[in-house]
Amino acid sequence: MRKVKVGIIGCGVISPIYFEAGRKFEILDIVACADLDLDRAKARAAEYEIPKACGVEELLADPEIEIVINLTIPSAHAELHLRALEAGKHTYGEKPLAIRLEDGQKILAMAKEKNLLVGSAPDTFLGGGIQTCRKLIDEGWIGKPIAATAFMMGSGPESWHSNPGFFYQAGAGPMFDMGPYYLTALVNLIGPVKRVSGSVQTTYSERTITNNMDYGKKIPVEVPTHIAGTLEFLSGGIGTIITSFDVQGSRLPRMEIYGSTGTLIVPDPNTFGGPVYIKGYNHTDFVEIPLTHGFADNSRGLGVVDMAYAIINKREHRANGEMACHVLELMHGFHWSSDRGSHYNVISDCKRPAALPNNLPYNALNG
Repeated sequence: MRKVKVGIIGCGVISPIYFEAGRKFEILDIVACADLDLDRAKARAAEYEIPKACGVEELLADPEIEIVINLTIPSAHAELHLRALEAGKHTYGEKPLAIRLEDGQKILAMAKEKNLLVGSAPDTFLGGGIQTCRKLIDEGWIGKPIAATAFMMGSGPESWHSNPGFFYQAGAGPMFDMGPYYLTALVNLIGPVKRVSGSVQTTYSERTITNNMDYGKKIPVEVPTHIAGTLEFLSGGIGTIITSFDVQGSRLPRMEIYGSTGTLIVPDPNTFGGPVYIKGYNHTDFVEIPLTHGFADNSRGLGVVDMAYAIINKREHRANGEMACHVLELMHGFHWSSDRGSHYNVISDCKRPAALPNNLPYNALNG
């Protein structure tokens, strides 16, 4: 099997799981890594036996690299995607695709012009948990989906994260940081969205760090920290989503899908595994459904793997730019709706990504 050569830009906290994907999936051949801090790139290269550590320009100019994995900070996502495309590379990045919607649209336009692929995290919807849910929905176990709920309720990252400040800057907050997991899962399970509404608030103007390193330091808050939204799906049905950094405790479920003949409890969309529960109209209680698909462990990078197979076999990939841009528009739509006091009509569209087969070999995807 031909390997696809990959370069990683951004060697920070999230990068190890992507380097591990290069060891786990034989289709990926990570040949170079880059970072603004060259010493950090060299350290990752030594740790994961990567042939070359270099600057960003040198990596983008390398003619053998086919896919650039963009692991920079959110404010740099769009610029680096565009630079990679301009250099003739397919590009896959961490979420969100971009901060500004117009930048996401520009990325898609350039990719189409150059006949290149764009992909974006999250790829957790390719894991065994949500793919099992997708199979159950597609096979009619809960009938026609008529409603959904999605809740990400927390008190914020300042008590545990080593650098929590960026979570309260533009391009982050609970919606732009965690919303992509929930919204991508909903699009995968139910389909694209035609209209949204939202109410947002910034509960505190500053937060106080309570981790061990910067205890007591104040963080200015530049983004809403509690967002409540509704979604109207193109296929019918209404969704409710709340993402919050202002909640000290909650017993709300992560995600539930309500169908005409049953209810499906979807596992945490920030993970790849289960559990999955279902209650039919003739059931007295929920029953756990064994996972029908693999990749239930931490398989971040699976979206890149699927892109690599798509390049070789000239097919569509699942964690694609169109879906990522659709999700980006939904997130902006909640804020737009709250600011203007009216519904936001969604302009973008995307397909539900193809479901994964449930008979895949270990650590491989279908061609």
